[in-house]
Amino acid sequence: MSSIDSGSRESQLRAAIDRTGYYPDVVTDAVAEAVAGEEIESFFVHHEPTFEHDEVRRHLTVLVLTPSRLVLVHTDEHGGDDLLPEPYTSTSTESIRLGAVTSVAVTRLTTSTVPARLAEANLAISWGSMSRLDLEPARCGDPDCDADHGYTGTVGGDDFTLRVSAAADGVPAVEELIGFAASVSARTRDT
Repeated sequence: MSSIDSGSRESQLRAAIDRTGYYPDVVTDAVAEAVAGEEIESFFVHHEPTFEHDEVRRHLTVLVLTPSRLVLVHTDEHGGDDLLPEPYTSTSTESIRLGAVTSVAVTRLTTSTVPARLAEANLAISWGSMSRLDLEPARCGDPDCDADHGYTGTVGGDDFTLRVSAAADGVPAVEELIGFAASVSARTRDT
C-alpha cells in the first residue's frame, strides 16, 4: 500500500480514485510518488472515457494541490501494439511549483432558467511550459482590398485545460472543479 492511504484528505483522494474503477493501485501509486509526502490540500479526479472505433478507452486525470506544488497525473488506456501486445496503461506525472503558475482561468456555463444551474466548467492553468498561437490573415478596412497584409494573431498559455459538464459528469463534479480551481487560485495569489 502506498503512503497516500493515511490521513483524511489522502483517504478521500484514494476513495475518489477507487470509485473510477480504473487501475486504482497504479494511479494511487503514481499520485503518491508525485506528491512525495507533501500534505494534500485539495484534489480533483476526472474519469473520461473516449471512443476509438469500436472500443472504449479510458483517461483519468488527477489534480492535486499541495502547499508548494500543483501535481497533475494522467493515466491512459491503450490497446496492444508492437511494443506491448496486450492492452496497457501509461501514466505520466507533472509537478509544477506554485510560484510558476501564471494563470488560473475558469469559465462557467449556466442555464438561462430560473434559478440558473451550472451546466459546465472549463479550467485552464498556465505556467509557461506551453503556448498556443492563433493566427489569421490580417485585413484592412477596405472591403475591396485583396492585398496580402500578412498575419495577425494571439499567443496564449495553454499548459493544462479540463472541461467538466453536468450532463456527462454531474453537477457535483462541476462544482468540485470550480472549488479546486478556487483553491489553486488562492494559493497562487501571492506567489
